[in-house]
Amino acid sequence: MLIVFHPMADLIFRRDVWHSERIPASGPVIIVANHISIADPVSFARSVWDAGRIPQFLAKNTLYRGLFGVVLRSAGQIPVYRSTNAAQDSLRAAVAALQRGEVVCIYPEGTVTRDPDWWPMVAKNGVARLVLAVDAPIIPIGQWGPQLTHDYHTKTWSLFPRKRTVCNVGEPVDVSAHRGRPVTAAVLQEITDEIMFSVRRQLVEIRQEQPPAEFYRDARSGVEE
Repeated sequence: MLIVFHPMADLIFRRDVWHSERIPASGPVIIVANHISIADPVSFARSVWDAGRIPQFLAKNTLYRGLFGVVLRSAGQIPVYRSTNAAQDSLRAAVAALQRGEVVCIYPEGTVTRDPDWWPMVAKNGVARLVLAVDAPIIPIGQWGPQLTHDYHTKTWSLFPRKRTVCNVGEPVDVSAHRGRPVTAAVLQEITDEIMFSVRRQLVEIRQEQPPAEFYRDARSGVEE
């Protein structure tokens, strides 16, 4: 995947990465980010690569079609089959990758945000299940800029001139208070919200704007239990 994404990132973006030193140089890491464009995995993956780590993405299974699917599978990326029995296979694959000391990257929202102002929307709780399964650092990243290259709302591309993108890497999210508690829907939601609040704080630093009081809730997507 990086053979494709590495040069592509410089071809289509003018990239800035803030605080890349916060990504641990070794050992298992869970990296979570907001999802604002179908183009943002390119800058996201390159930012992780430039920090000296090889990212493995948990990506929805519909992306594993055609040529792009071949690239993803050959790079060992992890397909997610939401709302099916195979969803547990995705979780097990991610746990196994972390147990091998690898980096797993997740978009907790599950898809590009539908918020009209590009703020994060309500996230799925799969990230909380992974966090409870493996005690690994949870690194939040706020992304901004790729939506100018591909606007999901209008389904339009604007490749030139190259757009500036920023990946702002935050401090690890502390979820230690939740470990050892019974895994209930409420606990999963608390963990998910804490992670997304941290991701949003990184985005606020970039945008220097006040976010909405609540995460946007898309009528077509519910929180997975």
